[in-house]
Amino acid sequence: MSPVIKKKGEHFHLPSKYLLLILTVLCIGMMLITLTTDFTKGPLNGIAGTVIAPFQAGISEVGSYLSKRVDELVEIRDLLMENEDLKRQLDELTLQNTMLQQDRFELYQLRELYELDQSYEGYTKVGARIIAKDTGNWFSSFIIDKGTDDGLAVDMNVIADGGLVGRITVIGPNWARVESIIADNINVSGMVLSTADNVIVSGSLELMSVGKISFSQLIDSDNEVMIGDKIVTSNISDKYLPGIVIGYITQIDTDANNLSKSGYLAPAVDFEHLEVVLVILEKKQTIGES
Repeated sequence: MSPVIKKKGEHFHLPSKYLLLILTVLCIGMMLITLTTDFTKGPLNGIAGTVIAPFQAGISEVGSYLSKRVDELVEIRDLLMENEDLKRQLDELTLQNTMLQQDRFELYQLRELYELDQSYEGYTKVGARIIAKDTGNWFSSFIIDKGTDDGLAVDMNVIADGGLVGRITVIGPNWARVESIIADNINVSGMVLSTADNVIVSGSLELMSVGKISFSQLIDSDNEVMIGDKIVTSNISDKYLPGIVIGYITQIDTDANNLSKSGYLAPAVDFEHLEVVLVILEKKQTIGES
């Protein structure tokens, strides 16, 4: 085999891993000599100080650096664990707060239903929760979670928020559909409570967009009916029980015939935020027969 001839100008290169190995062995050797002999004493003291001391200082700095990094990693791990624990506690507190708010809201609803029940204590009623509704912003038609199994029947009146909501039109064993008085083409025989004058209240989803429904056929020759007067269901209604609040007059206009009046009223019920209702377990026909 022919010898490898080093070309002129070519530099010798020692791989870094070998250089590191040599330095490590040299360092360990120096440390052993220092620990087992008097190498650092006498004439060689200067050499030992020059050669060994830098290695010891370097190792000491490396050890200190690694120790600090280990402490930092431990601290970071503890902080991460603490952060996870705090997040878990925050989630639990958020859930508890949500449940408390829900309980408070349901308590408020129950209190309102109780007050409404007292306002119409002459009627037997049952509470029901709304479980579905037609599309749109208004509760013009919706489904409740009670039906024939709970004693409900078609044409039973539904109330909420201190006033008339509508009546049951379709029913099943454990559900019922309620048609609201604000739905298009729904007419209710009403009466001005202060004067006993009769009116016809007509539903309109278009008018509900501005928060009102209309009334008509008011005969008020003495001009006694005023804005703010309460309109309730009249005793001549064929579907609705008498005396249930429908709304309050907000505008009165004289018709073109100069004999009757019409106008608008604000419904007593918030038809945009219904959740629970009361169903009166008596129908108009039953009341009339008795």
